Amino acid sequence: MDVHGRDLRYFTAVAEELSFTRAAERLFVSQPALSKQIRMLEKQVGAELFDRDRRTVRLTGMGEALLPHARTVLAAWEAAEGALEAAKASERDTLTVGMSTSPGRGLLPALRARLTARFPTARPVLRQVNWADPTAGLADGSCDVAFVWMPLPDAERFRWVVVAREPRLIALPEDHPLAVRASGDGTADFADLLDEPFLSLPPDAGPMRDYWLALDARGGREPRIGGVVASAEETHEAVANGEGVALLASGNAPLIARANVVCLPVRGVSPSELAVAARRDDRRPLVRAYLDGAEELAAGTGTRAGR
Repeated sequence: MDVHGRDLRYFTAVAEELSFTRAAERLFVSQPALSKQIRMLEKQVGAELFDRDRRTVRLTGMGEALLPHARTVLAAWEAAEGALEAAKASERDTLTVGMSTSPGRGLLPALRARLTARFPTARPVLRQVNWADPTAGLADGSCDVAFVWMPLPDAERFRWVVVAREPRLIALPEDHPLAVRASGDGTADFADLLDEPFLSLPPDAGPMRDYWLALDARGGREPRIGGVVASAEETHEAVANGEGVALLASGNAPLIARANVVCLPVRGVSPSELAVAARRDDRRPLVRAYLDGAEELAAGTGTRAGR
């Protein structure tokens, strides 16, 4: 027996109104259509549910038995519909923000404020992504927007706004000879680092791995790899243990420069660029609003650059 929710709604309306005319008006259907549907339901259940004549409509014993269960089923389905609508609304209002490390720099609260000013019910949810994914969850669709370090692999797939441009530093053990003999302004020359073992991002990081090894500043010399790291904590531990040195953005220095590790400015390498990015074909309002907020923020700090 395959009884549809519509059949139970029609049956319950007639049972409560005890009138096909009033039930049809309540359901916004024609009376003949309602009568036909009730007859089909009676055929399906194999029993008459109503006694009717020209003047009155009464529930039969079978109808009385069915009514409380019909109401229970309809109430359960209404609750299910409400839960589905709530889930849909939550999904519409949720924006998953990917990052490999916390971007700091006041970016998260500033962008959240701009997003919720336009969409008060928006709910940005932060997601930490391993450094092996240079797109911070954009490529596999697990994140809607992301804080990424330039350059991005498969750049044509994404659009972005640069929100921070800052010098790169070199992280060294505090007793490293280069840290001890750094020039008077506390700056190291990248040329003096070429023979040092460098900590590398995982190979899957692609262009971002090459960038943080500064391949473009090595004059074709291959870097020595002292170890592979996939988080700020791993980087700090590896530098402190003397496994290698590491380039990092100056804004990330507080994550690394602690407990036997120092970070020095380094000449001879280009500045780093942190961007807010999204998939180029993702035009959902929350995604557009987050990128618009990044544009406003970047314009205010003079770092505006995008694609």
